[in-house]
Amino acid sequence: MIITSLQNERVKYAAKLWNRRSRDEEKRTLLEGYRAITRANQCGMKIEECFYCPAMFLGENENSLLANLAESGTIITETSDRVFAKLAYRDRPEGLIAIAEAREHRLENLTFVKNGLYLVAERIEKPGNLGAILRSADAAGASGIIVCDKCTDIYNPNVITASTGTLFSVPLAETSSEEASGWLRKNGIKTLAATPHTDKKYTDIDMTAGIAIVVGAEQYGLSEFWLKNSDISVKIPMLGLADSLNVSTATTILLYEAARQRGWRKN
Repeated sequence: MIITSLQNERVKYAAKLWNRRSRDEEKRTLLEGYRAITRANQCGMKIEECFYCPAMFLGENENSLLANLAESGTIITETSDRVFAKLAYRDRPEGLIAIAEAREHRLENLTFVKNGLYLVAERIEKPGNLGAILRSADAAGASGIIVCDKCTDIYNPNVITASTGTLFSVPLAETSSEEASGWLRKNGIKTLAATPHTDKKYTDIDMTAGIAIVVGAEQYGLSEFWLKNSDISVKIPMLGLADSLNVSTATTILLYEAARQRGWRKN
C-alpha cells in the first residue's frame, strides 16, 4: 500500500520529528538520504521505519538498502511524490527518510583510549559547523568527541547532513565543560586549547600522547574556563587580514596535525 494522504498518522508522526522538542520527547530522530541512513545502519542505530519514494531516488543502491533494513526488522513504507515532498526537510529530496531511535550520549559511557586523540567542542552554535567538526573527527581517526555546554541539538538535520552520517561513527558524549575537564584529567589526557592569544604554534606541540583538542564558539572562541584550565594553548598562524578561521576549519587543521604526528593511525 502506498501512502497518498498528508493526514496519514504515521506521516504526521514522522514530520513532527523535524522539531527539536518532539525529538527530545520521543527520543527519536529523522535521517534523510541514502548516505545518512546507510551509515546509521552500519553503526548500529535502531531504524524503526523507512519511508521511500522511488521516483526521487538518485542512484541504484536504494532498493538494496531497503531490503537490508527490512531484513533487520525496519518497517518499509512507500509514499506518493506529494506526501514525500511534504515530509522531506531538503529542497531536493532523495526519496529516503527514516525514523531512528536516538542514542543517549553520556560521558560515563565514553570509552577511554590510552594515548587517544579526543576533541572537545564547546558551545558550537551553528549545526553546519558541528556536523563538519564531527566529519573531520571521523576522518582523522579521533577516539571520541565531547560536546560541552551544547547550543545546538546533536540530531539537528543540518548536523546530520554536514557530518555525512559520521555522527554515528565516532564515540560521542554531551556534558558540561567542568565534567569534561574532570573526565580528561582523571584519565591523564592533556588538553590543548585553540586560541589566538598565545605565542605557541600548533605545529610545535607534541600530540602523540593522550590529548584532547579543545575548540570554542564561532564568535567568541573558548570560554575563560577552558583558557584557564587547559594544559597547553596553541594558535594557528594567520598571514592575511582575517584574525581567525571558521571553527570547523581550525578543528580540521589541528586534528590532522595530530593524525600526522601519530603516523596516520586510527586511535
